[in-house]
Amino acid sequence: MNICLDLSAGVHHRAGIGRFSQELINALVTLDPTSNYSVFFNRPQDARPDPPTDRLPTLTVPWDDKPWRLRVLLSQMTGRSQDHLFPGIDLFHGMDHLLPRLARMPSVFTLYDLTYLLTDTHTTLNRLFLTLMMPRFLRNADAIIAISESTRRDMLHHYQVDQTKVRVIYGGVTPRFRTSLPDEIAQVRRGHNLPEHFILSVGTIEPRKNLVRLLEAYRSLRDRGNQVSLVIAGRKGWRCEHFFRRLQELGLTDEVILLGPFPDAELPALYSAADVFVFPSLYEGFGLPVLEAMACGAPVIASNTSAIPEIAADTGILFDPYDTRGLTEAIVRVLDNAELRAEMRADGLERARRFTWQKTAEATLDLYRSVLQRQIPT
Repeated sequence: MNICLDLSAGVHHRAGIGRFSQELINALVTLDPTSNYSVFFNRPQDARPDPPTDRLPTLTVPWDDKPWRLRVLLSQMTGRSQDHLFPGIDLFHGMDHLLPRLARMPSVFTLYDLTYLLTDTHTTLNRLFLTLMMPRFLRNADAIIAISESTRRDMLHHYQVDQTKVRVIYGGVTPRFRTSLPDEIAQVRRGHNLPEHFILSVGTIEPRKNLVRLLEAYRSLRDRGNQVSLVIAGRKGWRCEHFFRRLQELGLTDEVILLGPFPDAELPALYSAADVFVFPSLYEGFGLPVLEAMACGAPVIASNTSAIPEIAADTGILFDPYDTRGLTEAIVRVLDNAELRAEMRADGLERARRFTWQKTAEATLDLYRSVLQRQIPT
């Protein structure tokens, strides 16, 4: 098989989608050395795949995101094929919420979430583009991967999709996300001047991640006399101004440790060092940080919405993300009970072992073969 996967989100470092696409490609190449894999991405002048994907053949288009999306939009609207961009390819896998118009080539499309419909966390242009084009992408794809049952349900609720071509395939966690050794944890503490005890949250600072309520819960903890620190790792995102304004209003500017974009290689030690990991997101298609935190032995407190309960199951404490008091009480409960923390660590480690990128790749490869077999005349 000659399979091309869209790695645009990975080479342009777009958070969760980028991690998903990069890890899946790595796992597929390892699992299936007999097929020919290549990667596609736009804007190659400032993008390069990370190792080992950089050794794969690449197909590119020179356009920035907006011109490229406009070309896809026009092709989808007019029915004009873009097959010529993918010479020699048997199957194309769209993994950036984008699907070129393909007339002669079968395609698989990954749907991560419906944030553009269900949350107010996209730019106006991006929301309009996805609202207009997503029904066409879903209709034109030969098969659709939903990364959780929650995403599948949302899709079927909002769109008329042939359910027989939809498959739920979970993501995984890489082996490097494990409980770190004491010297690895100590090195990260020294390198980033971290305290001995802290609450951790990892994610882009944007409204959907609901970090303002975490700040408010932390203010309540401090008012009760609890001196534990709060550490947040993640870049500034869309509409983050309210977070920083609230940080100042609550008098926490000098109390909360903001690490910014955190080195990927050091994330396992950061998770391992935390007393508790808190993920208060309002909506997730999967919730990869929850899985990574569990794999590193961090007790997890997370929202009870969207896909998060599928990932955390009964290994973490789930709370209503709109309930600041409930979040505060959950944090207190975990911090004050060493036995509970140990139990949550053990359960989380066991739960995380069920999610591997090899399993993701096996299910995806099975889907590729199924799609291609349907294309062969009988």
